[in-house]
Amino acid sequence: MNLDRSWIAAHIPHQGSMCLLDAVEAWSEAEIVCRASSHRLSNNPLRAAGSLGIATGIEYAAQAMAVHGALLAGAEENPAAGFLTSVREVRWQRPRLDDVASDLTVRAERISGNEVNILYSFSVHGDGAMLLSGRASVLLAEGRP
Repeated sequence: MNLDRSWIAAHIPHQGSMCLLDAVEAWSEAEIVCRASSHRLSNNPLRAAGSLGIATGIEYAAQAMAVHGALLAGAEENPAAGFLTSVREVRWQRPRLDDVASDLTVRAERISGNEVNILYSFSVHGDGAMLLSGRASVLLAEGRP
């Protein structure tokens, strides 16, 4: 299975330029690792005042979590819609993402969860360093989309 940008866009609600991830590099039941290059695009929809602030890395991580949910749901079932309800312990090492020369590596690890709530840890790496890390809580909708 080729888990590229077109596969990702077909399995998460983020479409067009809001689909920020390029590919899934690896995944298991516990974690996912994705690659992204959209942080360098001048038309990235998350840019404000000409730059892409580091906090937008949270959206990259949230999309990786959505892709993880789609992969865990499998081909036979649509994943439940998820809503980011909180982020905690967020630490960033620089002010911007758009000046990172390399592709981003976006990791999300499922710490705990059930059919209603999931807790992930996440990190975004680029240029050989961790750029952003934290934890995120996701609330799953009762009904399927």
